[in-house]
Amino acid sequence: MRTAYSVETVRAAERELMARLPEGALMQRAAAGLAAACADVLGRVYGSRVVLLVGSGDNGGDALYAGARLARRGAGVRAVLLAPGRAHAGGLAALRRAGGSVVEAGAGVPAGASVVRLVEQADLVVDGIVGIGGKGGLREEAVPLAEAARRGRGAVVAVDLPSGVDADTGEVRGAAVRADVTVTFGAYKPGLLIDPAREYAGVVRFVDIGLELGLPGGAGAGAAQVEALQHADVARLLPVPAAESDKYRRGVVGIAAGSARYPGAAVLAVAGALRGGAGAVRYVGPAGGAVLARHPETLVSERGPARAGRVQAWVVGPGAGDDAATVGEVLAADVPVLIDADGLRLAEVGAVRGRGARGVPTLMTPHAGEAAALLGVEREVVESGRLAAARELAGRYGAAVLLKGSTTVVAEAGGGGAVRVNPTGTPWLATAGSGDVLSGLGGSLLAAGLSAVDAGSAAAYLHGLAGRFAAEGAPVSAEDVAGRIPEAWRSVVRAPAARG
Repeated sequence: MRTAYSVETVRAAERELMARLPEGALMQRAAAGLAAACADVLGRVYGSRVVLLVGSGDNGGDALYAGARLARRGAGVRAVLLAPGRAHAGGLAALRRAGGSVVEAGAGVPAGASVVRLVEQADLVVDGIVGIGGKGGLREEAVPLAEAARRGRGAVVAVDLPSGVDADTGEVRGAAVRADVTVTFGAYKPGLLIDPAREYAGVVRFVDIGLELGLPGGAGAGAAQVEALQHADVARLLPVPAAESDKYRRGVVGIAAGSARYPGAAVLAVAGALRGGAGAVRYVGPAGGAVLARHPETLVSERGPARAGRVQAWVVGPGAGDDAATVGEVLAADVPVLIDADGLRLAEVGAVRGRGARGVPTLMTPHAGEAAALLGVEREVVESGRLAAARELAGRYGAAVLLKGSTTVVAEAGGGGAVRVNPTGTPWLATAGSGDVLSGLGGSLLAAGLSAVDAGSAAAYLHGLAGRFAAEGAPVSAEDVAGRIPEAWRSVVRAPAARG
């Protein structure tokens, strides 16, 4: 599992470690890792042209020391100082001793055409403008350099975090550097795992500098803010039938979905549920004929959720239209419930919170537009601050929230604790019905006994993998995605780390 920590926690760990190390040793560790990553990106260091964009903080120092290492290997290294009077003195001296040179731009010295050309023509640009504590977008004098790096010929490597993005939230509130590679030190930062900042980070390369984060009694001990599951983590969550299992012991998931207008939503939700590990799927709703035609193994009832038979979890809402009565009936059940699509609009806040008060899990699965409507804000507010939006919804409804999108995030009921971010997926999943498949899959995992957060996290992970397998660079349908869930499941449980 990848765990990301707040700036405050990381800095506390760094202070503790620096107190136990010789002066400057921690920065040298970071610079060594950064220089190695830059060399890998360049391929051939000797004779390459490297430009360092250097601010006033420690990130600038890391860049200068890394630049000195590259200069000693034969690279032509020039540092562009955006705060000439406050650049790291030791790093500057090291760069000059190694044969590097310095250009001033910033703090009243605008980046002239020659400096812009220098950045554009570099084989590698190292972004050391702003550290992890930066807030808001780039300052005015840095914007032309960031734009030149983006359109230039060389790769862009960010030091710890792309300058201009928020390390703690993943928000981008102005101009920011777009990196091809981000070399992060000691711990992942939430912004590296959450869009829109994640998009600016490129490939993230982790360098271990000896921080002991999150360990009881360790330096900088503190709870992770964000978690990203990997194959082995998901494999441990997935249900495995025992020898004595039957379809009822494995769990039965109820699907209350679809309408005369939207029967396909029911079909797709059932498709996801049938592949999610539960032993049986019960369907309740007006699309029973369409469901049976596609999935004859489904147990179809016309008597409503309360009289459909025993289930261990419900999925309600996909394609439901205005059927508030069914949504209310499902929410009254004392089993876990996943609410999606129309169900989110029809579910009363008090009914959902009441379930939490009774200790009955609820998982809400909105996309950004639905979350915005529930929160009473514009969609752009949710998309630019996904972490905050998921936590606020989880707190308001007292339910776990899976916020779908370019970065799917899962917050626990109440909005506290670490938020999980999903690392799998593909933009091709943005297709009609894909969310219905995800809902059925998540509901099936709830019925199999997973907690709301685990069910949402595992479902998003498998759904994202299935989307990748189905797409392979081409458009896909929701039905294609559902059909590849077993392949995604097998890839997770058969991974070497999962088997070990």
